[in-house]
Amino acid sequence: MTATAPITQDVLTIPRKAPEGVKPNLIGLTREQLRAALIEQGTPEKQAKMREGQIWQWLYHWGVRDFAVMTNLSKDYRAMLAEKFAIRLPEIVTQQVSADGTRKYLLRIDGGHEVETVYIPEEGRGTLCISSQVGCTLTCSFCHTGTQKLVRNLTAAEIVGQVMIARDDLNEWNIPGETRREDRLISNVVLMGMGEPLANYDNLLAALRIVNAQWGFGFGARRVTISTSGVVPKILKLAEEPLGFRLAISLHGATNEVRNQIMPVNKKFPLEELIPAAKAFARKHGRMLTLEFILIEDINDSLEQAKKLAVIARELHAHVNLIPYNKVEGLPWVRPSLTRQDRFVKELRALGVTATLRREKGHDIDAACGQLRLQTEKAEAGGATPPPAAA
Repeated sequence: MTATAPITQDVLTIPRKAPEGVKPNLIGLTREQLRAALIEQGTPEKQAKMREGQIWQWLYHWGVRDFAVMTNLSKDYRAMLAEKFAIRLPEIVTQQVSADGTRKYLLRIDGGHEVETVYIPEEGRGTLCISSQVGCTLTCSFCHTGTQKLVRNLTAAEIVGQVMIARDDLNEWNIPGETRREDRLISNVVLMGMGEPLANYDNLLAALRIVNAQWGFGFGARRVTISTSGVVPKILKLAEEPLGFRLAISLHGATNEVRNQIMPVNKKFPLEELIPAAKAFARKHGRMLTLEFILIEDINDSLEQAKKLAVIARELHAHVNLIPYNKVEGLPWVRPSLTRQDRFVKELRALGVTATLRREKGHDIDAACGQLRLQTEKAEAGGATPPPAAA
């Protein structure tokens, strides 16, 4: 089958090596990479493993950005770190806070590019939705990010940095010498922001190892979800990884006809390939899959689509997450009425499928993926003031 939807190349990531004159960033390095960097700067090999663990704890357990504060390292060693390395995070351009507690951050990364991160509070949990690319290559017709040209992949540092920025804002860091906090607002991390995560596979996995590690952020694998539009080879590759993160399939259509209409990636990886790949992942890790399904009026919200979706969900033993379409300026798609939404979810449940109809969060802010970036770009182009940052 001829491909019609381009798949991101990993080479679109900016080089890992810092440009000449710019100190290497310690954020995003694996422990092995950090150890090698310390050894290169003169740390004896026998000490490097201990030093790497100490630095990781300061960075990811306590959120410290100043080498001078790392007091279990000698003064001379701290001076060496400050001379040779940097701790760089994305910069907050704009922040919006919804009446329902949803927080959206527009972050500027290297090269002046901007990505979005969203914190969504829910009863009993708080989810941080992070981005993996600047723009996207998959051009899903209902998604605002899909209308933006792919610029590049995010580095591991830029993915990890989104979690650190949110923890700063929510005051989530542990305090040295005190018991590890159990009252976190952020309980789950999902890769459902801008971009196709599996198209940035290596950086994604490097970042998520930090998210998952006990000396990192310490999120259990079951609290981390990777969402994909259906890049089959990478789903199969992910199935072989030992970490066992959760997987969500952005399905949005229960037939090839509907998926082809709104998701060009389906022309390369149709349902006949996607469903077996998803099944292989679930079988390997023993975790329930989630099928994400954005409801769009007169496109995929019919009872016929509900019946066909139920067949797929039962085959995969998957939970269905229904998301009413969030209107995007310039796109023709419309959200179904509440009556049609309720009819759809009732049909799924009647057919034996566990399904959730997600009510909209952040309606009073630019909460749809890519919208805050769009509004800021439009304001700057017109000489107006961008959306205000929260106090």
